[in-house]
Amino acid sequence: MTLREKLAVWLEKPIVRNTVIGVILFNAVILGMETSKPIMDRFGTLILTLDRICLAVFVVEIALKLVAHSWRFFKSGWNLFDFVIVGIALVPGAQTFSVLRALRILRVLRVISATPRLRRVVEGFISALPGMGSVFLLMGIIFYIGAVMATKLFGNGCLDLGIATCTPQHHAQLLEWFGSLGKSAYSLFQIMTLESWSMGIVRPVMEVFPYAWAFFVPFIMVTTFAVVNLLVGLIVNSMQDAHSQEENERTDAYRDQVLARLDAIEKRLSDK
Repeated sequence: MTLREKLAVWLEKPIVRNTVIGVILFNAVILGMETSKPIMDRFGTLILTLDRICLAVFVVEIALKLVAHSWRFFKSGWNLFDFVIVGIALVPGAQTFSVLRALRILRVLRVISATPRLRRVVEGFISALPGMGSVFLLMGIIFYIGAVMATKLFGNGCLDLGIATCTPQHHAQLLEWFGSLGKSAYSLFQIMTLESWSMGIVRPVMEVFPYAWAFFVPFIMVTTFAVVNLLVGLIVNSMQDAHSQEENERTDAYRDQVLARLDAIEKRLSDK
């Protein structure tokens, strides 16, 4: 076994991976402490020193991986992810501009690449994106139809309609929520999230238009309980597929190892 192969095996040992995860989590705490002015006034020098040590650990880890895997390092998407995240922290302006300094917190995302279970979640989410695109298109069509209908039904207010229950406040609210296509779409998005949808929007509208529930309830049923759950189902199925693929890869790797050992034993016996 060559030195590079030994180094690659050493980097994949649980104790090394767990140490890296520990440094990532510790660095996350340090970066959080940097947001506290009283803490920085008292321990600022120590905190910045610890942050640089954590960054040095990440740089050394990336360098060792580059030595162990050579150009093959860049064939892995997760290695590229780590390389970019650590590289952002090494940009000279990162210590000057607050925006670039804030990007240092992205180092916490490295815990995803260092944890197989989190990687599986992200891979499942990414594999679900094509299917999610179709669902988002469907949701966009539903939102467009709903926004047009809501603007037509409620966007003109109520003072000119001669409704007895209409007040200037109701009229202003209707114009604010449904006065244009964009306002209607935003209000419907709030309703879809079930954030103050009843007492905040629907019931005030029903004080003027008692049968408004006939529009809002089906909209909630379609968007919140059907389309959103469809998105969740797609993501769950993709995660299960990613898990099954990982299990199959492990099985294939174990089978290859067994066959290699059998071939080695067979060769030794034939040599004797």
